Amino acid sequence: MEESNQANLYGRLMLSIEGTSLSSLETKLISNPHVGGVIFFSRNFISKDQILDLCKEIRNIKENIIISVDQEGGRVQRFQDGFTRIPSMQSLGDFCIQNDNFDFCREVGWLMSAELIASGIDISFAPVLDLDRDASSIIGNRAFSEKSDAVIKLASSFIDGMNEAGMQATGKHFPGHGGVVEDSHLTEPVDNRSYDELLSNDLKPFVDLKSKLSGIMSAHILYPNINNLLVGFSPFWLKEILRDQIQFKGVIFSDDLSMKGAGDESFAHKAQKSIDAGCDMVLVCNNINASIEVIEFLESQNYDLIESLSFLKKSNNYQWNELEKDSRRAEIQQTIKVIEGRV
Repeated sequence: MEESNQANLYGRLMLSIEGTSLSSLETKLISNPHVGGVIFFSRNFISKDQILDLCKEIRNIKENIIISVDQEGGRVQRFQDGFTRIPSMQSLGDFCIQNDNFDFCREVGWLMSAELIASGIDISFAPVLDLDRDASSIIGNRAFSEKSDAVIKLASSFIDGMNEAGMQATGKHFPGHGGVVEDSHLTEPVDNRSYDELLSNDLKPFVDLKSKLSGIMSAHILYPNINNLLVGFSPFWLKEILRDQIQFKGVIFSDDLSMKGAGDESFAHKAQKSIDAGCDMVLVCNNINASIEVIEFLESQNYDLIESLSFLKKSNNYQWNELEKDSRRAEIQQTIKVIEGRV
């Protein structure tokens, strides 16, 4: 596992780590040229100072790496202590619609991103572009709305705030996870709708916002009436639809290959199918042995590295001591308390 000197190239694997600092094995893995990203979970977080130090530790090993987290808000917010408690996107969307104040979505997008950037993070995998209110067991209130036009308007404003802070946006879960009850973390969801039904509903946010998204994450869902492969393993979905028809130009991420929805084949085979289908970067989370398996596979097959992903890296350098005195942040926090009924 020799270290890459090609600083403008990125590996195709995003992995997770076990604790709040790096082990010697994790240091070795991150130095491998086929590792292009790290994703954090709640177990990796103690405080904003600790996470900033961990990011610096990772960047001291390799500069050409994307550091990420799921900091959507609501029940999917990995960093808590010291960070603003972001409301669920459904609560935020309802507030913005009821008060005809879509600009507040921009404010929350800015705040979420600014706090992460101050902690050394490049991207949060956000926003969720799925359409749902209470149909899906895994999406639910993670979605802005069950109506495509509302999701487009709310997510567009949220992305503007992310971009203002200096963070790029990643829409998920293509082509839409809100129409199935099943949780793809636990099983393989099947959606029996037709392509025309998806195109008139769930796909619309991805189509309308394609130029504002730097990344899109695919879903582990099977649409048997459209294609016989899971979306993340399907050249039809990723190349024919997302690249050729929708004309998306950004980075395609797989969802976590450790999820039950991705099947029970070897991780090497799942990584191969994802990349061959059109994924630029594959995620393998919560399984260090699986990450090693994928690295060894990528090495054995001499997979190309990705041309520069530096556009995904944070472009501002907020400091926590400045953010904590920022009146804009305080005003947003006060409105969030209103949304959540805490005042």
